[in-house]
Amino acid sequence: MDRRSLLRGGAALAAGAAGAPSAPAVGQDMRARTMRFVPQANLTSLDPVWTTATVTSNHGYYVFDTLYATDASNRPRPQMAEGHEVLDDGLRWRFRLRQGLRFHDNEPVRAADCIASIRRWCVRDPFGQLLARAVAEWRALDDRSFEARLHRPFPLILDALAKPDASVCFIMPERLASTEATRAITEMTGSGPYRFVAGEYNSGSRVVYEKFDGYVPREEAPERASGAKRALMQRIEWLVIPDASTAAAALTNGEVDWWERPLSDLRPVLARNREVRQEILDVEGRMALMRLNCLQPPFDDVRLRRAVRLSVIQENYMRAAQGDDTALWSETRSLYPRRTPYFRDNPDLMPGSLDAARAALRDAGYTNGKLVIINPTDFPDIGPLGQVTNDALRRVGMNVELAESDWGTVIQRRNSREPIERGGWSIFHTTGSSNTYGSPAMSPLIRGQGEAGWFGWWKSERAEALTAEWMEAPDDAARARSAEALGRLALDEVATIPLGQFTIRTAFRRNLTGFLEGSTPYPWNIRRS
Repeated sequence: MDRRSLLRGGAALAAGAAGAPSAPAVGQDMRARTMRFVPQANLTSLDPVWTTATVTSNHGYYVFDTLYATDASNRPRPQMAEGHEVLDDGLRWRFRLRQGLRFHDNEPVRAADCIASIRRWCVRDPFGQLLARAVAEWRALDDRSFEARLHRPFPLILDALAKPDASVCFIMPERLASTEATRAITEMTGSGPYRFVAGEYNSGSRVVYEKFDGYVPREEAPERASGAKRALMQRIEWLVIPDASTAAAALTNGEVDWWERPLSDLRPVLARNREVRQEILDVEGRMALMRLNCLQPPFDDVRLRRAVRLSVIQENYMRAAQGDDTALWSETRSLYPRRTPYFRDNPDLMPGSLDAARAALRDAGYTNGKLVIINPTDFPDIGPLGQVTNDALRRVGMNVELAESDWGTVIQRRNSREPIERGGWSIFHTTGSSNTYGSPAMSPLIRGQGEAGWFGWWKSERAEALTAEWMEAPDDAARARSAEALGRLALDEVATIPLGQFTIRTAFRRNLTGFLEGSTPYPWNIRRS
C-alpha cells in the first residue's frame, strides 16, 4: 500500500475561524493556560510498568515521579530522593526522600511506597531484574528513609533507578505497587507534577491532565527528566488524531499546540506556516525494530529467523516509515544504536538480499508454515514497517498473514504466548529510544531471558552469561568485549532485527517555549509566551 495515498488533500488545510466571535475573557485565559497535544498513538494501557509501549511511558512521566532521573549527559541525579549513602563497601545503600512529597490523593510519599514500587518494577524490567538478583533485602528505616542490603556490590544501582524512556521505575502508592506485576493497574494516583483526570479519559479520543498543586519541584534547572519539574500549564489535553491531515490542519489553525510526530510527507506543509516550528528534541533518535516470536512455530526454529534477517533491506523500511530525507535516518545493522559505545556494524549478518533469504529457507526445509504479522493501522512510524516485512516475506516464499488493527490491539495481542491458531502472533514491529538500547543492562533486545523477558521470549543461557560477565567486568576494555560478543550473539540468533535508526522533527506553535531535549515529550517547563 502507498502510504502517501493517505495524504491526498492534506495540503488543502482548513483556513481557520478568523471571523468567529471572540471568546469570553475567562475562556481565553483558560485556553492560554491549556496545552493541546497530539500524541504519537492512542493511550490504551495506563500502567507504565506493565507495558513498554512508549505512549504509556510518556503518560507515566506526567503522572509519576522517580527517585532518580538522568540529566542531559545521561548521569543519574536525585529526583524524589534527597540523597543517598553507600555503606559497608557497597553492600548497603541508604536513601532519604525529600521533604513535602505527596501523592495526588494528598497522602505523603513514604519509604514503603518506594520499596513496593521498586519491587514491582524489578519484576518487569531487564535492568530491574539484574538489580533484584543483587539485593538481599529492601528495608524501610522510617517514613523518609530506606535501604537496600546487597548480596554483592551493584555499582549501577542509581543508573537502574534513573533508567529513562521505557519501563521507568515510577513511584506509586504502596497499595497500587503491591499489585502483581503481570496485572495492569488502572487507578492513576501518582506522585508527579500532573494528575490524571479519570473522568475525562476517553481511549481513542482524549486524555486530560491537570496541574497538581501539591507537587514540590526541585530547585535545580530542568534537564530532561531531572531537575525542576515545574508545571507551567494548568491543564494539558491529549487529543488522539489518527488522521495526519487532520492533525496538520489542527496545528496550523492553532486548534492544537503540539504534534508529537508529524508524518514526513506533511513536514513541508508545516514549514510554510510561520506560526509553526519544527525541531529535533530527541537528538539520539530512535531504533526501528522487528521482533519475532521464538516460542511458537515457525520462529522457534532459529534457521527461519535467520532467513527473515537476511531479507531485511533497511533502506526500504526507513523510506516507507520516515520518508526520503536521508539526513533524518541511517542504516544501523546492530542492536546497539549508532553513537553508543558498543555499536559495531554487521553487514555480513544483514546483507539485505532476498535471494539469500530464499536460499536460507530452502536449506532450512521450510514447509509453508503460516506466520502472522500483527501491525497497527493508526501509527505512521510503525505501520509501514509491517507492510514492508509482509511484502518482503511473501517475495521470498513465506506464507504470511498481515493482521492489521489499531495499536492498542497490537500491544494487547503481543502479550499472548499462544499459537497463532489461538490468537498468538509471529512478528510485530515497534520503535524505541536509542538511549534505552545502549547497554546490556538497559536493553531488552539482547537479553536471553526466555519467558521472563521481553515479548518474543528469546532464551539464551550464553546471552545471560555474557550479561553477567559485562556487569562484573574489571575494566572498560573487558566490559566492551562482553558487550560486543552479546550484541553479535543476539543478532546472529535473531532475538530482534534492527530496521534502521531515525530522528523526528516534532512540531509546535511558535508561542510555546521551554521545550527540553530528550526522547520523551516532557510536559514541564513549557509556557505560552
